[in-house]
Amino acid sequence: MLYDARSAIQLDELRRTGRAVILAIETSCDETAAAVIRDGRVILSNVVSTQIPLHARYGGVVPEVASRAHVEAVNTVIDRALDESGADLRGVDAIAVTNGPGLVGALLVGVSTAKALAFASSKPLVAIHHMEAHICAAYLAYSDLAPPFLCLTVSGGHTALTEATDGGVTRMLGQTLDDAAGEAFDKAARVLGLPYPGGPALDGLAENGNPAAIALPRAKTPGAYDFSFSGLKTAFIQLERKGALADLSKEDAAASYREAVVDMLAVKTIRAAESGGYRTVVVAGGVAANKGLRSRMAAECAARGLRLCMPPIQLCTDNAAMVGAAAFRRIMSGRAAGGLTLNAEPAGYMA
Repeated sequence: MLYDARSAIQLDELRRTGRAVILAIETSCDETAAAVIRDGRVILSNVVSTQIPLHARYGGVVPEVASRAHVEAVNTVIDRALDESGADLRGVDAIAVTNGPGLVGALLVGVSTAKALAFASSKPLVAIHHMEAHICAAYLAYSDLAPPFLCLTVSGGHTALTEATDGGVTRMLGQTLDDAAGEAFDKAARVLGLPYPGGPALDGLAENGNPAAIALPRAKTPGAYDFSFSGLKTAFIQLERKGALADLSKEDAAASYREAVVDMLAVKTIRAAESGGYRTVVVAGGVAANKGLRSRMAAECAARGLRLCMPPIQLCTDNAAMVGAAAFRRIMSGRAAGGLTLNAEPAGYMA
């Protein structure tokens, strides 16, 4: 029987039973990760190999360096994930992999590895969008979480407000028109001379600063739930060039900048929640680890009686457990897509 036909039968059987053990792989940027997830909620293992020391000397991720590092690490990471889960490929029902968006070379390492494993083990292959995976991380942290809910997804490459609906479908409400929040944080960190990774370093400094030390702009966008950070970033750069930051401590400058970014994120998220009648708000993605954002969202939601779901830090940053959670929901909703023709989609959109 051909691979695709066999996979379709296997996926139908998984939907019928409502159960699945999934081996998931994530290599979209600078983390090589693998995990084994049971029934989309239970983490049997979650292994992450970071490349931060490799890229620190360059002040940012170098795509070619990232790709080579993934090649060197991916098999070891997968072996560890299987060992820690107590399973092997025979005990896995499906294989999931992030195929976009991300760095094309990095994505290809994960996609090629997943395709080889799927073919060799005769297991279905499920393609996952990176931002969909971030949203689904919340299902791992909150066992009773169910759609519909509003999700603010913020990372180094993406910023979006989406509605998670029944059947695993997401509906875009708004997104950034230029820079992502994480990129905006990283740029400001470079202006302040902070080490890589800049976002977490700026967040740490901001904890001891005055968020009202300087006035920074908040962008107005045509769409009520869209975001824009390029103007804020430019304003901060201009202040530095004019020497206006010289009399400030780095703590105060960092706190003021963080306050501006967090303010734009929180105001529009709460506006969308109130306008759409959502009672649950999820905050996901790498920037969801930001202390200022977590504190502000907790206060805003508590004041309005909204349930706030923020995954723990290790599930906010890139990992494969979230990929497995997303794959389970795709399988159970009949939306699993993949197969041996799967390719990397560096600018992939969420379907």
